Amino acid sequence: MKYTPWALAETARVSLAYGNEHRGDGSCTEEDLLRILAAYSQLTDMMIRDNGTYEAVSGFMLRMSGQQLTYQGATYNALARTAALFEQTQVKGPLRCMTAGWANELLGCSLSEYVGVTMLLQVAAYQNAGRFDPAWLDQPQFREICAVIPAETIRRVVETHFVVDQPAFKATNERRISRDPHLRRFEYNPLRGQPFLRGFGPGFLAPSSHLIAPKGSPLGLFYMGVVRYGNAFAEDLGHLFEQYIGRNLRQIPHATVHAEVLYNRDNRRSVDWIVAMDDLTLLVEVKSTRPTQPMRLGILERTSAVQKQLTHAYEQIDTTAALIKEGHPDFSHIPRERPLQGLVVTLEAFHTANANFQRDQHPETDTFVTVCSAEEIEHLVTVEDRPVDQLLLERQADVHQSTYSLSQMLVGRQLGRNQVLDAGWQSYPWNRNPQFSDQTGTDHSNSPQ
Repeated sequence: MKYTPWALAETARVSLAYGNEHRGDGSCTEEDLLRILAAYSQLTDMMIRDNGTYEAVSGFMLRMSGQQLTYQGATYNALARTAALFEQTQVKGPLRCMTAGWANELLGCSLSEYVGVTMLLQVAAYQNAGRFDPAWLDQPQFREICAVIPAETIRRVVETHFVVDQPAFKATNERRISRDPHLRRFEYNPLRGQPFLRGFGPGFLAPSSHLIAPKGSPLGLFYMGVVRYGNAFAEDLGHLFEQYIGRNLRQIPHATVHAEVLYNRDNRRSVDWIVAMDDLTLLVEVKSTRPTQPMRLGILERTSAVQKQLTHAYEQIDTTAALIKEGHPDFSHIPRERPLQGLVVTLEAFHTANANFQRDQHPETDTFVTVCSAEEIEHLVTVEDRPVDQLLLERQADVHQSTYSLSQMLVGRQLGRNQVLDAGWQSYPWNRNPQFSDQTGTDHSNSPQ
């Protein structure tokens, strides 16, 4: 690949935000683009060049992971998770805003249709140099496509959720930039919210097609939902996500999965899930959180809100472990003699959360704790060539691997299918129609990226 996606997206952002038709003769060759990208790769992180402190290096690592590793997630997992989480996961109590019809109210179509349109745009952009033209829908060869999702629905969803013109792009970019010019290439790119541009030739143009599929992910819906419904949407998502992780954990072979335990007279709560395996008991605390912009920018002093959530998860794991070890009667159904480990599962990846420079920000615990993402859990539960408990114990004993992301432990392992994800994927319109099921352009393999 000639272009790294983060460099291409940033090149497009700068060009759209600060360029105009009066600069140059309007032409741009591939050689020009390669020169721009080469110049981008030579940019120096000024915040570390002149300040090699521990904090500066930590901030640099957060910026690099936030900029680059976000592009390495599995598209199949992200899109399949949307239906599996929002439509196929049940919660015990009523939700505040995700009631009947919420998706149509938010998206202007069903959730299935919205993800279906996302897939259509992704394939169209890959096959047409980043372009999608709504006029194509009137052509005879699109008749079968429009029989699955009506052309009117496709046009409405694309116009509402995926397209922006240059003036609106500039306005959004101006609102979101920070005061420090050295951080601007790590900031929010408005193409993440609306990956297609109007006004650059026929139809719409996606300068960075890697940003299309994330619009159909749970994270993409989260940002839209919070804008419309406020914190109620985030709370509903938290309840769903907790149960979603439980559904995945139940796929671990020869494991018994227990829901949270209410203990003592005041009904205090344990971790969300306790997974008893032959040689290990896993304590799982679920947090529907994601890296914030200050964390992606490496501004350590402004990450307290996220750190507070992770700190609470660590403490919850250690408290539950102590109750099990001491034989608390409310935990009598949990084996006491086995080793204990903790997992903090987040909606989106905190790529460096287990590294030494970030572990120092977490509380000291008697229990070994790993932070991992939903995607890593989706892979972990399908390991076929080694018991999950043995893998986790070996990882804990390895002084280096224990500081890596959980996905590194799974590289080269034999993974089976994730039934929760597969059910979500099969619910989408293209997959319900045999003539399209193999043309979605998405890698269906269940392997860590």
